[in-house]
Amino acid sequence: MFKIDGRYRNSIIVDPPNGRLPGLSETGKARRSTLKQRGWFKNDGTAWWLATGEKPYDNMETQPLVDRCLYLDFVTVPVRPIVYNNLKTIVQTEDHVMILIEWMHWARVIRLNSEHLPDDMRSLSGDSIGWWEGDTLVVDTTNFLADPGVPRQGLRVEERFSPLDANRLLYRFTVHDPDHVTPYTGEYPWPRTDASLYEYACHEGNYAMFNTLRGARHLEKMWIEEHGQPPVARGE
Repeated sequence: MFKIDGRYRNSIIVDPPNGRLPGLSETGKARRSTLKQRGWFKNDGTAWWLATGEKPYDNMETQPLVDRCLYLDFVTVPVRPIVYNNLKTIVQTEDHVMILIEWMHWARVIRLNSEHLPDDMRSLSGDSIGWWEGDTLVVDTTNFLADPGVPRQGLRVEERFSPLDANRLLYRFTVHDPDHVTPYTGEYPWPRTDASLYEYACHEGNYAMFNTLRGARHLEKMWIEEHGQPPVARGE
């Protein structure tokens, strides 16, 4: 819960007025039903993948982007608060604005008074350009990567950073997403803080990744002892 214009709010979404995301379009329903899992894999304590022929734990690069400490869409574009690591550092130069987001040590670089990159130059966080409208920084982001597990293809996001007072920015965003039936808008304040933004080490030395793969080999051994060799040969 946060306070804007003297009123407490319990939702970031302001349009639709009910504070909820609009429903999925038919395109969105179809696309999301076939998404590759890129957040966290299911885990029932068995090597279930040996029965299905899937290979989620074959190596580091088959692991979810979150487990590899590479990407979490919730804190990129648009920026939304999460349970912890919500600090941000904003650095402004004559022709760029950089926003360093604590979670995943994500550094967004916004080019000012520029043009978007060619359509074939894409990334998970898109291509951001910005300009000033009075004391408000307006940022337009397109060119999101068509990742098999992140439903961002065709997305366009407009963000507005406006000073509320000496110690708060109002962050407002509008998302145009073909997966939803209508665009939606949200806003919430970013309070100034003198707290330090430390390195987001994720899991130091990547020991968690080693242990994840080691655990998968152990589960596979147990599965084969009980069921025999899997029907689909690994690596084929």
